[in-house]
Amino acid sequence: MRSLVIIIAISAISALNPLRAQDPEVSRIKALMDVQVNAWNQGNIEGFMETYWKSDSLLFIGKKGVTYGWQATLDNYKKSYPGKEGMGSLSFNLLEFKKLSPDVYFVVGKWELKRTIGDLSGHFSILLRKINGEWKIVADHSS
Repeated sequence: MRSLVIIIAISAISALNPLRAQDPEVSRIKALMDVQVNAWNQGNIEGFMETYWKSDSLLFIGKKGVTYGWQATLDNYKKSYPGKEGMGSLSFNLLEFKKLSPDVYFVVGKWELKRTIGDLSGHFSILLRKINGEWKIVADHSS
């Protein structure tokens, strides 16, 4: 009986964790992140940027400071990663998913670029919002 109580308690605690509960929205956000990785690894920055909110209100914070707007963010990516060699191979390790409201998530992760010209890595935090039924990144802070 004691074992059954422990199993029920662990199950209840696990259900509170959105990663373990397999929230369908978390699965959709993971799929969006896979779209980013696949596009990047094909050398397709425009495809990578399709996961971002196409708005002048998009906020991107990187090592060069704050950038506002989808087009300006795309332009910065193109300047920073002018070709496939510079882009390398991207991977993410998604660390945290925080549901802030039914249509807003905060995600923290680690990014890594394997490149022949030298590897790069860092962390990111992104704010995603469901817009017209689709998850879009509305703010990105990458370091």
